[in-house]
Amino acid sequence: MATISRTFTVAADLPRAVAYLRDFSNAEEWEPGTVSCDRLDAGEIRVGSTWHNASKLAGISTELIYELTEQAPDRLRFIGTNKTATSDDTMEFRAVGDGTEITYTAQITFNGAAKLADWPARLLFERVGGEVVDNLTGVLGKP
Repeated sequence: MATISRTFTVAADLPRAVAYLRDFSNAEEWEPGTVSCDRLDAGEIRVGSTWHNASKLAGISTELIYELTEQAPDRLRFIGTNKTATSDDTMEFRAVGDGTEITYTAQITFNGAAKLADWPARLLFERVGGEVVDNLTGVLGKP
């Protein structure tokens, strides 16, 4: 299992930061490698809402179906799955002055023969973690 976690602060207030990240379609703007992220259901975003995410990192393309599995005023959790991997992305939020502190943790578990990719994936996701911070502070503002 590859795990990365980053804690950082953005200028957006807590409700705005949570609302933006709750719509996983926005991953196209902040998640490195995301080529497209399309919502599969309609209506208000709620627990059970799903997105089709296509990404390409280090020359490898993959597609996952993400589901919003937890939603609270200070926490979101998305689970993305396909045949070879499960991605468990948790975002925790804390108001800090006029901004928001975000702790973003992603755990990627590989299945079957894909488990051989665990170590190289850890190295790749460590680099990507820094890009996530840069991209989100770019979109939601630096404090």
